[in-house]
Order: sequence, then structure tokens, then C-alpha cells
Amino acid sequence: MTNAIARWVIIAFALFPIATVAEPIKLKMAYFASDREPPYISLLKPFADAVNQEARGIIEIDQYPGGVLDPGGVLGRSLSRQPQLVLDGVADMAWVNPGLTPDRFPDNDVIEFPGLFRDLREATLVYMRVVASGALRGYEDFFVIAAIANFPLMIHTRPPIRSLGDLRGKILRVNNVIEGSALKAIGITPVILPVNELALAIGRGTIDGATMPPNALFGFGVSRITRFHYVAPLGAAPVALLMNRKRFESLPKAGQDAIRKYSGEWTAARYIETFDAKSIQAMKDLRSDPNRQVITPPQSELDTLQATFQMVLERWRTESPRNLELLKLVEAEIAKVRSERRSGDLQ
Repeated sequence: MTNAIARWVIIAFALFPIATVAEPIKLKMAYFASDREPPYISLLKPFADAVNQEARGIIEIDQYPGGVLDPGGVLGRSLSRQPQLVLDGVADMAWVNPGLTPDRFPDNDVIEFPGLFRDLREATLVYMRVVASGALRGYEDFFVIAAIANFPLMIHTRPPIRSLGDLRGKILRVNNVIEGSALKAIGITPVILPVNELALAIGRGTIDGATMPPNALFGFGVSRITRFHYVAPLGAAPVALLMNRKRFESLPKAGQDAIRKYSGEWTAARYIETFDAKSIQAMKDLRSDPNRQVITPPQSELDTLQATFQMVLERWRTESPRNLELLKLVEAEIAKVRSERRSGDLQ
């Protein structure tokens, strides 16, 4: 009898850790497109993997590219619906294009103007810092994991073009209202569409082309049906990885700390490094392809574009005192980023 009791005690102690070890808190990360697209490969997956490693046993981010929740459920493939999916708790975090829902993110206009930024690094750092400051409306119910900017936007068409004059009258997909206003001012008809709908729309002839950075051109399949590429100095397209703030604040401190560690500066640095390199390679691929035509505008066309874009910016700036204050804030951040770069170059 004594031996039997001893054996049961040993078994109970052996099983005790299994019974008391809690499962990690599961978090759903939604991505509307496939796991082969640049944002997922370069940013979302590395972020999730880093957090899962850091907070092993505490939280675990489950990744759902393609909008599909296994088995059989759907997080959503509609890019414009992603913010609401997060607020409703269908997903805990998701990739968002604020330009598709301007009523929800009414201040993002100030980041989207053509002519503001010199490069991807500048656009991304300024957007990230302005969002972190709390100055932009619409982000209050979200914890912002990443705030980055697609840059440089270019014009890609299926019909042949050779100059700015050839673009007038064309129907082009744009990322947001501000970009649309700028292109409309030079005679282009803008249509706001999610990036995953472009290839089908161009293929059907619904639109003539799209504005997007060269890296995304290949990533989302638009390169297969466009052959003319106008290197215009267009604006930035802000995008973000947003998490439900209440869900974030409900997590254990160690889980929050892991997410914070790989948010903000970490995501921005990774994005700048990977996307810049891929955009440079994409431009080389475009220029080396004999079946494509890359159009570099002459100075006269660049001057026309810049004057038009400045006119649109000035009109927006004078619409309200808030617009003026937001623009001052962004211009101050641009000056800081440029100063930091100059200081770094001197060291």
C-alpha cells in the first residue's frame, strides 16, 4: 500500500507542471494580401517572429496573411475594412492604409502631399514621429506598431506615354484623396483603389494605370500589365500596422514590453533598410528591361509638376487653422530629420 501511494505521489508531481503551466495569450495579426507580398515578408512576419521569441510562453502572435483565418474563418481581404476589424476585435492587429478611410484618419492629408519629402527614410521617420506625438486624429483607439510611408510613388501605365502631356486625360489609381487632388490639378482623373485590386482593374481597362513605388509594382503583380513608367516626384503613401489599444493594454506587462520593443523605431529601421534596397533593385530591373520604357521628365515638366503641387498644398494649408498647425509640425519634423542626417554625415 505504501509503495502504491508513493508511486501515485511521484506521478502527481510529474504531472503538476503540465497542469499549471498556462498557455500563451494568442493574438491574431491580419494581413489582407498573400504572404509573398513585400510588407508581409519585410515587416509583418519579422515583427511577429521577434515578439514571439521575446515573449515566449506569455503571448503568441498568430499570423493570418491572405485575410484567411484557419480553419475556414475569414479575417477579411478588404484593405479598407482593416481598421474596423481591429476595433471590433475580429483581429487584434492589422495592416492598414489610412488613405482608404479618410473620415477615420482625417489628418493624414498632411503626410500625403507631393513634394514634401526627399526620400523614403525622411517620409517614414516624419510620419512615425508625428503619429507618436498624438497630433493626428484617428489613432486614439489603436496602439501603433508601425507607421511607415511608401516612397517614391511613380506613375505606371498600360497605354503608351512619353511625357506629362500624354498623362492628361488618363484614369489612374491613387492611394488617397490628397494624391488624387494633386494629379487632378494636372489633368489626370484619379480613382482611389486598394493595391490588391489594381492588376485586375488595369487588365480590364477600367483604369489606365496606377501610382505606386517600384518595389510594390513587382510585389502586387502590376508589373505584368504595365510597360510605361513615369518617374514623377509624387508624394508618400502612409501605411500602418495597428493594434487594438484595449487589447494591448489588457496584456501582461512582459507582453506589452515585447510589442513595444519591436514597434516604432525598430519597424521603421527595418522598413527603411529593406524597402530602399528593393526599390533601388526594382528601378534597375525596369531600366534594364528592353520591353519597358522609363520616362524621366525634363526640367520643364518637373517645374510644372512642382508648381501645381505647391498650389494644391497652399490651398489646403489655408482651409483651416488646424491644417496650418499640422503643416508646421510636419515641416519642423522634416527639418529635424535632415539635421540628424547632416550630423551623421559629419561624424
